[in-house]
Amino acid sequence: MDETPSPSGLHGNGLVLREWADDDLDVLVALLDDPAVANRTPLASPFDRPAARRYLDQARGAIGKGERVQLAITTDGFEAKGEIRLDLSLGTISYVVGAKHRGQRLASRALQLMTEYAHARAGLPQTLLEIEPDNDPSIAVARAAGYRPTDAPVTVVRGERRTFTLFTWAHTAP
Repeated sequence: MDETPSPSGLHGNGLVLREWADDDLDVLVALLDDPAVANRTPLASPFDRPAARRYLDQARGAIGKGERVQLAITTDGFEAKGEIRLDLSLGTISYVVGAKHRGQRLASRALQLMTEYAHARAGLPQTLLEIEPDNDPSIAVARAAGYRPTDAPVTVVRGERRTFTLFTWAHTAP
């Protein structure tokens, strides 16, 4: 893997993970205003332009405080096809790929890159994913990136629309 961190993102696995830009608001809406995303995440639904603005502002605030790395998933450095984020204090990684971009291994390739970054550059000995037991696509992504289920207690999170039951998956630094 040819991971090359830079101030604006990560490169490797045929991907360019880059910072979100103000010009990406409409792309964020297109990616995140999706019933499948609304079902699996606590994001606003409908996810409109004002929600995208709030989302981007919150991301920038957390990034500025050194709390997270949050990048657009692209293949060319331009068109965002999804997002991957790393919570630096918890070591958790989350990802989403837009409906029209699914089935291209974007999430697993981005997860591999972010996991390498977390271990090698952020110094995290372990990274975690929280996945619902019936989320087969996300489980496949986790397995493809070398994550394994743990014996950690199930986490139950009550959202506005529904309750999420999350199992923990882990990747340990080599």
